[in-house]
Amino acid sequence: MPYHLAGGDTTALALRNFLPPNPPIPLEPARLMLHRSAYLWFRSRRVCKFLRQTRETQKVQHQVLMKKIRQNGTSQFGREHGLSDVSNVADFRRRMPITTYEDYRSHIDRVKTGNLSAMFGPRTRLLMFALTSGTTKDSKFIPVTKEFFREYREGWNLWGVSTFCDHWDLTKKKTIQLSSDWQQFYTESGIPCGNISGLAAATAPRISNPFFILPKSIVQIRDSFSKQYTALRLSMATPNVGMIITANPSTLVEFSHLSDRYREQLIRDIHDGTLSSQIEIPPHVRSLLESRCRKPRRQRARELDHLAEKRGNLSPRDFWPNLSVLAVWTGGSVGAYLPRLTEHFGDVAFRDHGLSASEGRMTIPFQDGDSAGVLDYRNHYFEFVPVEEHGSVQPTILEGHELEIGHNYFVLLTTSSGFYRYDIHDVVQCVAFQGTAPILKFLNKGSYFSSITGEKLSEFQVVTAVQRAFELTGIPIEHFTAAPVFGDPPGYTLLLESGSWQRRSNLLARRVDQELSEMNCEYANRLATHRLKPLEIQAVSVGTWQALRQKRISRLGGSLEQYKHPCLINDLDFVDSIGAIEPAGAMSIANLNPLYIDSAAATP
Repeated sequence: MPYHLAGGDTTALALRNFLPPNPPIPLEPARLMLHRSAYLWFRSRRVCKFLRQTRETQKVQHQVLMKKIRQNGTSQFGREHGLSDVSNVADFRRRMPITTYEDYRSHIDRVKTGNLSAMFGPRTRLLMFALTSGTTKDSKFIPVTKEFFREYREGWNLWGVSTFCDHWDLTKKKTIQLSSDWQQFYTESGIPCGNISGLAAATAPRISNPFFILPKSIVQIRDSFSKQYTALRLSMATPNVGMIITANPSTLVEFSHLSDRYREQLIRDIHDGTLSSQIEIPPHVRSLLESRCRKPRRQRARELDHLAEKRGNLSPRDFWPNLSVLAVWTGGSVGAYLPRLTEHFGDVAFRDHGLSASEGRMTIPFQDGDSAGVLDYRNHYFEFVPVEEHGSVQPTILEGHELEIGHNYFVLLTTSSGFYRYDIHDVVQCVAFQGTAPILKFLNKGSYFSSITGEKLSEFQVVTAVQRAFELTGIPIEHFTAAPVFGDPPGYTLLLESGSWQRRSNLLARRVDQELSEMNCEYANRLATHRLKPLEIQAVSVGTWQALRQKRISRLGGSLEQYKHPCLINDLDFVDSIGAIEPAGAMSIANLNPLYIDSAAATP
């Protein structure tokens, strides 16, 4: 798995991988091709340097740590933990405990009012807050400083350049990148809050603009269906799309469904040079977009109409015949989507983004078809806790070079966002090494989380939502377990033993979804965009939970008093496997006409 240099150097990629073996015949103006080639060649040197420096991972990591400590040592948070007195890793670990978001919430609240010194040094520039779901009711606001954003872009640049150089044909094609607005709202002091990918799109260097087909203004469309329709309207006008970049594979499945469901309107818009007036777009954004698509493309419309008539439907694999790369998450549970993507998009390469979150990038993959990536050791400081010791009083703490192949770990992050030893609850497996840098594969969120489309649902949220739903419906509380289930789209199933709740199961399911949506903005977004289907309820026979308890105690040890009933299990097979447990009584699961909203006219 290590990436190789010509001449046998196993610590970096071959430079030849970053230049086309034979200069391609330009399908676009020669000057544009020359600029693209020169840009990629220049950037490729950084990739080689990144891989070459993996020989010194520990040294670089310690430099990164001390730089971040010096940046913010004089902040209020830094003074509270004596960061200015830290001179080495041992000092750092003595003074700074493992942290969660709740350890920063009060300081972040002060930063939101404009008091940057609560977390940052005097020369820090705060660009925005990245929004993500938390483990409690409130969303997490992740500070994005200028330095953090520089590091964020460097990781993406390394990934992007290596992808383009592995697929040189992409220099002759267009790329679709789906991202979200970085200015969804503002704090009381005027700090933007939204999605960091939107900021990256808005500030992309001009030389990279010709690669991308969608204008930057499209992220300002708030209505999900309207944004997806507009993206299709603009991108289906050309057959020369080579790569699509987005996070969730489920987004692309629905993207394909949408292209067929609304094919008549899309073809009409392309033929007439219009953008449907029924699409909800802010006036100033519509004006910009209409200037991009006012030219009628009648020949292209006829091609699309012919494809639809010939195939009986309209699919990306047909109207984008040059598509060669889908850049999506492939690790963890979302890997189950890949065969479905092949059905819709054809025989394409899958290029995982790597393990990244609003809190920071962790890995950078450098090859197709593999979610494992090299630790992003130059931008953040990383520590690792063996899975079996997570949550213990004094767990073993390891640096990247100390990991063992085949072992699983929780990741701790120290970043320029002002987070130190931050437990992001991601579980990774060390699968190889590049030099002394581990190559890591994402397995899942921690035992108290579940995330199948990026919703990052916590057990706390599930427990709170179900308890509240029972209270509001006047139904006595029951033991329950929620678990993800694969589907098109996927979703969650709430399992309860048969009881009085069954007469009001649909109401109960709606209440749980409402409560979860209020607590978790990303869960609400996945429901609204139909990347998650509404919660379903199933009944298990009376005695199932008792049998599960006995089975787990006998397998894992412990006592009845120590046993904690699992309210959230992040196992896609759990709902099916529970039927194999013999309860005290009947053995089967009874489906209760699960609540399901038809998505025939839904948005992606």
